[in-house]
Amino acid sequence: MSQLVLDKLKERFGTAILETHSQVGDDTALVDAASWKAVSLFLRQDPALDFDLPVDLCGVDYPTRVPRMEVVMHLYSTSRRHRIRLKARVGDEDMEGAEIDSVTSIWPGMDWLEREVYDMSGVRFRGHPDLRRILMYPEFEGHPLQRTYAAERTQPLVPYRTEEEAGMPLRKIEPFGPEEGMPFGRVPPPHPEDN
Repeated sequence: MSQLVLDKLKERFGTAILETHSQVGDDTALVDAASWKAVSLFLRQDPALDFDLPVDLCGVDYPTRVPRMEVVMHLYSTSRRHRIRLKARVGDEDMEGAEIDSVTSIWPGMDWLEREVYDMSGVRFRGHPDLRRILMYPEFEGHPLQRTYAAERTQPLVPYRTEEEAGMPLRKIEPFGPEEGMPFGRVPPPHPEDN
């Protein structure tokens, strides 16, 4: 598996690698949050590791533990064919201090994944080029993947906004163009091949 990767991380970063394990083939390193970006850069730039493909990023909430939130990133090397899971823990019981460095300068594809973790779990990514909600609307209150988020909670209703009111291009398009789908109220003409 990827024991080589875990060994190189421990050798290079010492006590910043808080723990490692390889349970059921999942090679995992728990990283001090302050070293998150440095470890990521090392994994990307070291020729023996060459982690060129970020696979996934998520936040896992443990509301009874401090630090409360675990940021989990899965990486793969297409040239070396090894994978690793990195974890870092951030935030107190009220999610104060739930922030970590962005890795979008290392893997630009992490842009939307970091935005999703921010939106759904509440983790802020320092240095992210455009950290704003990606799934919920801007006025949405709270972060729905935190375990303390009440399922019956109601959210404020927001009226439809024009681009002038929003102060930015909304780039909204109609759900269907005139030749697509089946708009209500009219029947599409028969297709010539149907006759």
